[in-house]
Amino acid sequence: MAQTVVLKVGMSCQGCVGAVNRVLGKMEGVESFDIDIKEQKVTVKGNVEPEAVFQTVSKTGKKTSYWPVEAEAVPKAEAEPKAEAVTETKTEAETKTEAKVDAKAVVEPKAAEAETKPSQV
Repeated sequence: MAQTVVLKVGMSCQGCVGAVNRVLGKMEGVESFDIDIKEQKVTVKGNVEPEAVFQTVSKTGKKTSYWPVEAEAVPKAEAEPKAEAVTETKTEAETKTEAKVDAKAVVEPKAAEAETKPSQV
């Protein structure tokens, strides 16, 4: 079954790119691959298992991890829940702001009472 595996690989020079290129070129089942040094992104297509690709690239000694899912293009249906999460965060921030306002409201009458007491003496 053909699939695409995307990895984040710590590459700092063309030598790093060459090492990744060499191991992927020898890997069985790989139909094509793209190495982007600027984004430190390696995309492998073919009849391969993600774990096998991960292990093969890791053998280069370069720091390797799976590419974060959020960074890839997501369908609009999946993007909507993220917007809700942002709304929830704003709601929490608003709640904290309201709590601070309430705290000030409690402090202000005490300050007013303090001002009133000296005039009563």
